[in-house]
Amino acid sequence: MKRPALLQRARRRVQAITLLGGLPLAAALAVLAWRLYDIDVATAVLTLALLAVAGVAMWRARRRDTRWLIARLNEHPRLEDSADLLFATPATLNPLQQRQRQRIGQRLQADPPDLRQPWPGLRLLACVAVALLVAAIALAWPRGGERPTAANDTTGDAASPAAQAPVLRAAQLRVTPPAYTGQPATGGEKLDARAVQGSRLHWQLQFQSQPRQAWLQFHDGRRLPLQRDGERWQAGQTLQRAGLYRIVTAPALATASRAYRLDVVPDRPPQVKVLAPAQTLNQATAGQRQWPLRFEASDDFGVTASATLELTTAKGSGENIAFQHQRVTLNGSGPATTRRFAYTADLAALGVGPGDEVVARLTVRDNRDPQPQQARSASLILRLPSEQDVQASALEGAIKKVMPAYFRSQRQIIIDAEALQKQRGQLDAETFTRRSDAIGVDQRILRLRYGQFLGEEAEGGAKPPPTGDLPTGDAAAAGDPAEHADAHAHEDGHDHGSSGTDGTPVFGSATDVLSEYGHTHDHAEAATLLDPQTRAILKAALDQMWQSEGHLRQGHPDLALPYAYKALGFIKQVQQAERIYLARVGSVLPPIDLARRMTGKREGLGNRALQPSTRPPPERFISDAWQSLAQADGAVDLDALSRWLDAHPQAVPDPLDVLAAIDDVRQQPDCQACRQRLRAQLWPALRRPPGPPARRDAADAGGRRYLDALAAPREAR
Repeated sequence: MKRPALLQRARRRVQAITLLGGLPLAAALAVLAWRLYDIDVATAVLTLALLAVAGVAMWRARRRDTRWLIARLNEHPRLEDSADLLFATPATLNPLQQRQRQRIGQRLQADPPDLRQPWPGLRLLACVAVALLVAAIALAWPRGGERPTAANDTTGDAASPAAQAPVLRAAQLRVTPPAYTGQPATGGEKLDARAVQGSRLHWQLQFQSQPRQAWLQFHDGRRLPLQRDGERWQAGQTLQRAGLYRIVTAPALATASRAYRLDVVPDRPPQVKVLAPAQTLNQATAGQRQWPLRFEASDDFGVTASATLELTTAKGSGENIAFQHQRVTLNGSGPATTRRFAYTADLAALGVGPGDEVVARLTVRDNRDPQPQQARSASLILRLPSEQDVQASALEGAIKKVMPAYFRSQRQIIIDAEALQKQRGQLDAETFTRRSDAIGVDQRILRLRYGQFLGEEAEGGAKPPPTGDLPTGDAAAAGDPAEHADAHAHEDGHDHGSSGTDGTPVFGSATDVLSEYGHTHDHAEAATLLDPQTRAILKAALDQMWQSEGHLRQGHPDLALPYAYKALGFIKQVQQAERIYLARVGSVLPPIDLARRMTGKREGLGNRALQPSTRPPPERFISDAWQSLAQADGAVDLDALSRWLDAHPQAVPDPLDVLAAIDDVRQQPDCQACRQRLRAQLWPALRRPPGPPARRDAADAGGRRYLDALAAPREAR
């Protein structure tokens, strides 16, 4: 017989012994688990027990290895303790060892020993007996509502109702979110759930002692029946709104179920953000042909890959406006939760021209199924300037470029006059006079500028802007008497029909533009916000400017400086004066005839006195309930409180907590802790009491004397 065969037979024997002893024990444990729990638990216990028995059998078999075999063979005298030579490599043995190995092998082949473990009969019988005993006890033990024994009818009848009451043994709630959310399904033994609106809820309950029927009772009166499938009770529904529910059976559970919460996570609509342009109303620039648009859409569960861009063009003006609508489908980029959309509008392709407008608005949708939610961006407007706007802007730009060269401050005129006076010895008489006259022209323009605050008319036409080859001023007309006569025009009244100077308008002059298209002055009292005293100071400043201008135009800056300094001083006083004076004429009502008061007819007039409200405000009901809960025997209308909470869910931070507290008080009316918990939940809904009226200030010395004077006649009486 071969040596591996001896080892295999020994291993098979020890495996068989282990299995015969362990299988009855595993079966007994499975029966016990089935009796105490259910078939699922019994199956799990049996599987684990069989795996344990098989593992022990394999472990014991692997202990029978070559070393064990050599030791067992050397126990036989006829092998002469040379069994190890049978497992050695022949090449490593000397001739004597090889001869001994051959002789031992022949003996072993002729009469192989039996190395198998003997059958442990007593131990196997003991294992079977223990297994049978455990199984018998488990089968004889009463389950749920079964009566223990027939011999004990008296005690059995008394304990029958309690024994038949169902007991919730296992529960599982599986939540499957909508497919569009991309969230995995979750499940567990926790019956409270917080899920996305539209999720599918599936309950699976198991009871010890099966009830006749079972259902889920919601706080608003709805019932969800549980369908029995073997030992399981199942139900499912789609989560649409938050609520509380309890597990109810018939007959009632041995221990009443608590209230479980179902919180709804709403699917928020998508949000659209405009990235470009930065503002809603945009003015197109000259020659603009394209209008770039950039949007960003975000959603908690993702938006669709495409969006719709609505382009509306408004052409024409007045009553002749034509609208054209165009839709463009855009493909977004980026992740589903934050997509970006870009489009460049071709103004020429839209057919818009000067004076037209383009309105753009993006519409996106989320992935909710069914009924996807949509959101629109703000309306973006591109306004193309009309030809009149272009001309007006060009004219305004020309005026703005020319006007700053005309006006100088009084301080600058003084600085220029002093600088010219210092250069008197270095310049010839003609150059000195021409430059002095130019400063005088600046003084004249500044005087006319301040004169507008007094309602004076602008004098003459504006001078053309200075150029590189022509100095600023009107020195060429310095000797013209018409120029000086024109300078006094503001003292001789107004005459719109004629002027002492050439009436040809000068391009770029704001004065000539106003004189061409509008009126350049108004009444003196309505043309300023200055009070009369300030107006007098300003008039004195204009007089000093007039004197300074005259000396400068004649080529005497040294004589003009004293008047210029006085004008500067008056201007500083005007700048520091108040300018909040406006002459307004209010409405003058006729005097009331006291003899006719309270003499009108009152027929048909109702009682205008306000009647007190017969119905207390809702907060009074809450305050009454809050006070009643503080008393151990205080009656509270819990149904009315639930209806009020359904109508005013925003009155409390968490309406479900209040509903749970109401349900606890309804289930356990004598539970003081439940009443206090509900009372604490109602505290935020109470109206804050109004504060006390403010106390009057204590009377001062004059007030006390007045009060004493009023009290003196009473004391005299």
